[in-house]
Amino acid sequence: MLLRLGLPKGSLQEATFSLFDRAGYTIHADKRSYHPSIDDPEMETTLLRPQEIPRYIADGIIDAGLSGQDWVRDSGRDLVEVCELQYSRATDNAIRIVLAVAEDSPYHKPEDLAGATIATEYVATTQRWFAEQGVNVNVEFSWGACEVKVPHLVPAIVVNTETGSSLRANRLRIMAELGVSRTVLVCSAAAWADEAKRQKLEALRVLLTGALRARRMVGLKMNLDPTVRDEVLAVLAGQGMKNPTLNELAGGAGFAAEVVLGEKESRELIPRLLAAGATGIVEYPLTKVIG
Repeated sequence: MLLRLGLPKGSLQEATFSLFDRAGYTIHADKRSYHPSIDDPEMETTLLRPQEIPRYIADGIIDAGLSGQDWVRDSGRDLVEVCELQYSRATDNAIRIVLAVAEDSPYHKPEDLAGATIATEYVATTQRWFAEQGVNVNVEFSWGACEVKVPHLVPAIVVNTETGSSLRANRLRIMAELGVSRTVLVCSAAAWADEAKRQKLEALRVLLTGALRARRMVGLKMNLDPTVRDEVLAVLAGQGMKNPTLNELAGGAGFAAEVVLGEKESRELIPRLLAAGATGIVEYPLTKVIG
């Protein structure tokens, strides 16, 4: 069995490779190669533009891939969504698909753009959205860099934005939001129907989502003298994913407690644990949190 997997080339590539690394996969990509190596003999990876990945999956060229929900919707292809992955290029925020005009534009409502030309990579999405608004516009495909086209070439664009920094830098104003998008692992119906490939995709889902869940989480270990056990456990009560694990130390010398929680929780909790009498506190990073 060989699962042919498409990985996003471009702005999401580095974040994707980092996610796979935390999930336990090592991917090596030569700068000139579109076929990175991965240390799993059951997978073959290809770097592709995320806009194209849904089409190549639907056409059977690859079995599965990571793309944005926005590109899957815009492609119009009927794919199986294996899981949603909450990560993007710079933040954990969802990508916003927005209609933007120049800051000083006379256009303030979608209906003001009736008869105008809108430049975008999201042709189908934009056509569908304006049709839902009952506004007739001309939608033209743009090969990226849409921001520079406003207002001299077109009065408005539809683009994706994560932080809004590019729009602000180009003195653009968001008029409306067409939707939001996150990264998703998707596959073809044929791949999902193949038992071996489905098992591989399920395993990939577990490892990738587990790696994402572990971000900004840490484990805390500490020793508790019997005389302060109840005080320390009272501090730990309600903290972390579950109640702390408590084990008796050899020779009856006390207890060892362990808990998994967020980095910010840990930052607030450690001084309180020390004050309550905990000793030997160790904080350690996590790579995956499953279940």
